[in-house]
Amino acid sequence: ASEPLYQPCVYHVSFKELQVKRPLMPVRISPEQVGLEMLCLCGQLDLLIRTQTQQSSEILDQMLQCLENLPKPMPELEDYLDAVGLSAMFPRVEVFLIQGSAVEMLEKPQMDYFVHIAKLNQLLVLSQQLEEDVRHLGSHKYIAHQLSVIYQILSSFRGIPIFVDMKKKIEANFKQMKQSLVAEDGCRHDPQLAAHYINILEITQSLTSVVLALPDELTEDLH
Repeated sequence: ASEPLYQPCVYHVSFKELQVKRPLMPVRISPEQVGLEMLCLCGQLDLLIRTQTQQSSEILDQMLQCLENLPKPMPELEDYLDAVGLSAMFPRVEVFLIQGSAVEMLEKPQMDYFVHIAKLNQLLVLSQQLEEDVRHLGSHKYIAHQLSVIYQILSSFRGIPIFVDMKKKIEANFKQMKQSLVAEDGCRHDPQLAAHYINILEITQSLTSVVLALPDELTEDLH
């Protein structure tokens, strides 16, 4: 007799009771995949909470199924979200799990946090790039433009004394520096920053140091 073309699947022990929303055979995923899946589910649950849509139980069930892929003993949902930082990223979800219902959140939207951090990152990258260009580029034609962009980002922060001081330092010589970098008609040489304007490196170095240090005055609006 020949071998059978197909072997019947063994009915898994965890499906003694009818579970219509689960696969017949369990699919194992790695802890990293669990983290990514939980991030997506938290985002979905956060949206449902904000729109007060009554489908949260399905998302919670998917979260618990996801946790079953982690090493035993399986952590509690709230403990897992705390451990991986998702409770801080999705405070509505954390409160929902504790309260069992949607509540109005008093803190600022999480988008404010990401915008703030993104602007600080822009300052860091642009300051480092400007310093690199001043030191190594053969032409300083666009230095004034780069400094202007940094100034605009500094202006978007409100009430941060250290940024106010840096804006004043930029304002002090900006017009003269910009004019000095305008190439004269017929000039074959690339514009170079005059020695007495090299002090802009002090500004870029200060910005880099401040952003990397992340003092309280840069983050107090996030609290």
